[in-house]
Amino acid sequence: EWTMKTSIVFLLCISVFPGFSQGRVVREDETGFAECNVFFPGQVPPEGFTEPFHVKICQQYNKEPRFATLYSTKDKIPLYSAFKFTKPAQSEEENWLVEPQIDDPENDLHEMVHEADIIGTVANLGANQALTSDYVGSGYERGLLNPSFLNEKDFQMATYTLTNAVPLSPALSKSWHRDIGKVVEQALIPHCSKKDHLYLFAGAIPSSVRVKGKVSVPESLWLAACCDAPEGWSLGLVKKIKHENSLVDLTVGELEKQLLAGVHLFKGTCGEDKQNQKKKEAVLQAVSQIRSGEQAGTTDNQETKDSGWVRKVAGIIATPFIKILELLIGIFVELVKFIFYFLWLVVKRVCGTVLDGLYSLWSGLVSYLKAVSMVLISIPYDVGRVIINIFLGFLQIVQDVVSLTYRILSIPVGFVLHLAAFPYHSICAIPSVLKDMAAGIWGTFSLVIDATAAVLHGFYYLASHVVKRFVPKGSSDD
Repeated sequence: EWTMKTSIVFLLCISVFPGFSQGRVVREDETGFAECNVFFPGQVPPEGFTEPFHVKICQQYNKEPRFATLYSTKDKIPLYSAFKFTKPAQSEEENWLVEPQIDDPENDLHEMVHEADIIGTVANLGANQALTSDYVGSGYERGLLNPSFLNEKDFQMATYTLTNAVPLSPALSKSWHRDIGKVVEQALIPHCSKKDHLYLFAGAIPSSVRVKGKVSVPESLWLAACCDAPEGWSLGLVKKIKHENSLVDLTVGELEKQLLAGVHLFKGTCGEDKQNQKKKEAVLQAVSQIRSGEQAGTTDNQETKDSGWVRKVAGIIATPFIKILELLIGIFVELVKFIFYFLWLVVKRVCGTVLDGLYSLWSGLVSYLKAVSMVLISIPYDVGRVIINIFLGFLQIVQDVVSLTYRILSIPVGFVLHLAAFPYHSICAIPSVLKDMAAGIWGTFSLVIDATAAVLHGFYYLASHVVKRFVPKGSSDD
């Protein structure tokens, strides 16, 4: 019963919430980034990132890998996110998630969840990663290393995770994403013969500046691109935080020197010694044209800024009020999230009660139909049994009538037979009777003779005894 209820609830949840975002922390005994190795040329991740606080995450959505992230639990920002260009698309509604296993490896949550859903259930939440509360009222926004607008559908939904975000000022975030979008769409994609072989690494170099003393603000943002095709090439781009409108192109080798010692980003056809120089020069020229256009736009913007100093002063005055408004908005958002979570719990409980009632109703209906079926099935059996009993009763009646008739008829028949047999038995008994009479007469006669002889013999014996007793014997002379 419990299993059936659980299955029904699970199917209901799937029908209501079809998308599940997951970010699996890769175990140490797994090779590279496990199933997310497909986002690296030759399925070989960069080398040299070996610090114990570096965590590998295979970012997933709807049970499919979408991109890979190397996360620093020390700086609480991603060091890089590796992804492939899919298709530019309009950014969808942001739905930010956190990774429970980074803070609590022993918990049984193996997918990314909403921060509000795990408060109080995950040990040390926020000890090793940034949370939404770290950005509220800080003046920084969550800048995506793997930009959402370079992805579509499920790939885009997977980018909205705090393990893919670094603290950026609104202006820098806008500038960085604008530059990355133009470079990828106008310079990199057109010069890679196999678009599905264009590998992109977007990363950040941590600094000592911390948001709320916790989350590191990057000192630089960088992008490494590799076209792993027969006419392959690779290049790097760097944007300094202090110069938000600057974008410097450099070789991958030069970029690696700005990262950790011993870091190697690409191998194979993306290596420095196996590149098509013509293709690379064409890409660099396209990047230069994009940069020139941005610089012209920057000059125009500077003139506009100079002419609007009043707006700056007004902005400085309005900043405290803006911060208060942001705080109130943050509180309101959290309150709305709490209300929705509470409503979800209520709906869940109501659905559970309704499902219990439906299950009980279904069980009663099944029992009723089962009982009715048994009764309907037993009717032919009972009718047949009654018919058989009636037939057997009829046969018993016939047997009793026949037996009674036989007994009634057997009385005169026996009498007649005995009467008819009387003369025969009488005549046949005469010789036996005569014989018995003769034997009786002879026996009587013999008895009389024997009795007479016995009496005479008795008298003779008595007489001889008396003579011997009383008559003396004579002498020999006489």
